[in-house]
Amino acid sequence: MDDPDLKLLLGIIILIVLGVVGWTYRDQFFSEPEPEPIVTEPVAVEPEPDPGPKHPLPEPRTDETRTRELVPLPPLNDSDAYFLLEIGTTLGPVIESLLVREAVIDRLVTTTDNLPRKHVSEKIRPVGRLAQTFRPDTFDDVFTLGPANFSRYDDLVVQIAGADVDAIVDLYQRFYPLFQQSYERLGYPDAYFNDRLIEVIDHLLETPAPNEPIQLIRPNVLYEFADPGLESLSSGQKLLLRMGPANAATVKGVLIEFRSRLAARPDGGRR
Repeated sequence: MDDPDLKLLLGIIILIVLGVVGWTYRDQFFSEPEPEPIVTEPVAVEPEPDPGPKHPLPEPRTDETRTRELVPLPPLNDSDAYFLLEIGTTLGPVIESLLVREAVIDRLVTTTDNLPRKHVSEKIRPVGRLAQTFRPDTFDDVFTLGPANFSRYDDLVVQIAGADVDAIVDLYQRFYPLFQQSYERLGYPDAYFNDRLIEVIDHLLETPAPNEPIQLIRPNVLYEFADPGLESLSSGQKLLLRMGPANAATVKGVLIEFRSRLAARPDGGRR
């Protein structure tokens, strides 16, 4: 099972608005063999009138001084250095340093698109690997997810909760044409990345919150959820479970706030 651990959530947050869904803090004993990334091929059908996006991206905040300072966006294939510079300026060097150096926007878009699926391949992750040891709670040979594991996420959840939502949304709006172009060439020429982003957020908000400690099994070297229902969840939903109920609730709250800035409905309400 993939364990993107919390920097993915910083990912999910800082690019579930930005696309910055990263795969880091991967646990040595909590992962699965990497499948190839799923890319949907466009199907040849009769073209229909484009109804437009379900969730039109809100207009950027007007700031004449800032507007005069901005230079035109580079072509997508040449955007890495400029995008990374903007990440560092807006979110700080710590966040910028997590990202890979090549095809950053393509990796962000592909990872976001695959997050509601069973697996997300490490080959497409936009964030470099950081070592972190997975520690289940053990009692009488029963493995559970508990405080020993949840505490690893605490500091990063604090960072997520304190993220500057306005700055992240502004950055996303600024680079949205490149995100959209990347999404189209991924295999969705008639769809909108912001619509997909809202779908992914809604999917994550549907993650169950078990009342009892989550038991694990270790049929081989790797851990799995003992409950088949939990084991069948998507990679993104499993991530929320692995960080613990309190941390997951905090992250969901931030996702709801992000969604309210990007969704078409004025109240940001979920469908």
